Amino acid sequence: MHELYVALAAIGGLLLLLGLFTGFINNAAYASEPLIALGAGVLIGPSVLGWFDLSAVSSQEVILEQASLVTLAVALVGVALRLPVGFITQNWKPLVVLLGLAMPLMWIISGLLTYLILGVPFLVALLIGAIVTPTDPVVSSSIVTGDVAEANLPGRLRHLISAESGYNDGLALPFVLLPLLLLIRPPKEALSHWFVHTVLWEVVAGAIVGLLLGYVAGKLLVWAEAKRTTAHTSILSISLALALCVLGITELIGLNGVLAAFVSGTAFNVVGSSDTEEQREHVQDAITRFFDLPVFVLLGMALPWEGWLKLGWEGLALATAVLLLRRPPVVLALRALIGPVKGRKDALFVGWFGPLGAAALYYATFSLRQSGLEEVWVVGSLLICASVLAHGISATPLTKLYGRRPDRATS
Repeated sequence: MHELYVALAAIGGLLLLLGLFTGFINNAAYASEPLIALGAGVLIGPSVLGWFDLSAVSSQEVILEQASLVTLAVALVGVALRLPVGFITQNWKPLVVLLGLAMPLMWIISGLLTYLILGVPFLVALLIGAIVTPTDPVVSSSIVTGDVAEANLPGRLRHLISAESGYNDGLALPFVLLPLLLLIRPPKEALSHWFVHTVLWEVVAGAIVGLLLGYVAGKLLVWAEAKRTTAHTSILSISLALALCVLGITELIGLNGVLAAFVSGTAFNVVGSSDTEEQREHVQDAITRFFDLPVFVLLGMALPWEGWLKLGWEGLALATAVLLLRRPPVVLALRALIGPVKGRKDALFVGWFGPLGAAALYYATFSLRQSGLEEVWVVGSLLICASVLAHGISATPLTKLYGRRPDRATS
């Protein structure tokens, strides 16, 4: 019980400080909130002060897996509600390019880099590549929201990054499960299970159930407001209730709760959300700060430092290669097919800011639990932290630089 109160005090104190000094942090300190939360977890964890040890409470990977899953569901509903109504239908072609072409390429590139640099078995490399394929809505929110982003970034880029992160978190599941199933089952059985259970049931059926739940929730809210059976309901409470309801239902029947959460939020936004865009932005800020950041504190407490040291220079080389080659070259090569990306400057910005975070953490701990492969967790956590660090310290300066420099292609 002592460890629980230590964690509550540390996380609560951190969120209080972030709420008081967010402007200074983003504008002067050039550090993102997920990065600060990660550092706080390292500080209070067993590696430094030793105030809290996750393994003393329960299974470390189970805590991280479930915490990141809930974090994703809440974050994705918040992201969906922040998007302008009609953005996804109006921009379905660039989203298809990012999800149907860029995402598989990022998986292959990350897997090949892991295989060539670390020399792990090919299927293990593909599994690690799949883990780091999805971009993260929590870290992305710290990049595309706030005064700095609104003053320097056009809405088309901010909304594109958010929408992509919303969809690819759930769509990463087939990429993760394909090598994972091939590692633990005979090939024929693995492929059959992957197509029927993973693709058709978990992903497709999960998206349909999420769509129905979000649509029904939106219609019920409209009906309740028309009949005056309810007072004005805060979009914050709706976001949390919808996220938890959808996640609980889908996970109980074995569906992809991550994708279902985003789809449900999108449907609800179209049918039932009457709040202004400014209100939705404030809600997303609150969700990020109070419901999404604690998972990075937990991650900081659980980092496998000894495993990282054993990787040696190969680990640093892999982290650098993944950051530079996993996404930027892909977006640059496909920029002509991505409508909201207007020129090379846009492509460089969108290409760089595809951060890793809670989504990769969920898939890393899920894969560790399913396969027992420790290197999946060691390498996955290293790449997550490298991304949180690199994107955390570069978000504000690069966003301001974007706002100052015109793009010759669009001028």
